[in-house]
Amino acid sequence: MQAVILSGGLGSRLKPFTEVIPKPLLPIGEKAVLEIQIEHLKKYGFTQIYLATNYKSSYIENFFGDGSKYGVQLVISKEDKPLGTVGPIKLLKSYLNEPFLVMNGDILTLVDYGKMYDFACQRSTILTIGTKEIITPFRFGNIFTEGEYVTGIEEKPDLHMNILAGIYIFKPDLLNFIPDNTKYDMDALLKSMLANHIPITYYPISEYWLDIGQIEDYEKAQQIYEQNFKHKEEQ
Repeated sequence: MQAVILSGGLGSRLKPFTEVIPKPLLPIGEKAVLEIQIEHLKKYGFTQIYLATNYKSSYIENFFGDGSKYGVQLVISKEDKPLGTVGPIKLLKSYLNEPFLVMNGDILTLVDYGKMYDFACQRSTILTIGTKEIITPFRFGNIFTEGEYVTGIEEKPDLHMNILAGIYIFKPDLLNFIPDNTKYDMDALLKSMLANHIPITYYPISEYWLDIGQIEDYEKAQQIYEQNFKHKEEQ
């Protein structure tokens, strides 16, 4: 099975770390972020993995080589100019001839990629997005009123939101909707599909998930790696 990891981000929110090391190579425990992702993909049968790179691409290529030490086949794709979060995938069109997984290069998750892939393949849609419910405590109490009178109060309610988890299953036909050699982001693709009434399915992720795009999240990842990833990846 095939997977694309979007590994070309500048990592601006993670400076000063990313001034020296590209974001996908930042260490979590004793491994780089991309190493953890590749090994987790391999666990679920994804053995053809494409790394879409830009910033400090040579670092990534020198680090991983052809992927043989991880038991996978790696192909490094480098964009000549920033192509956003979807544009780089179009560069790989000649390789991607079956449903394939796409994921951001700054995510740590224990999602069962096999189940998500099977779910998407059983649907007629050409795109399945992974979603994650995020629960955030609200700072203030919520007051309910009727006319001039207070009728109730909800003290600091939790906010429930379903967010894009940065993990997708594409079918090859979807590549026809991505312009060539143009900066094009995922939100633009989704909005275009919805505007043209092209159905999109979603897959709720119940397993552990963390976006490490900001310094506080990267520091959190260091704390939870031993508990949530190291031992489970060794199983």
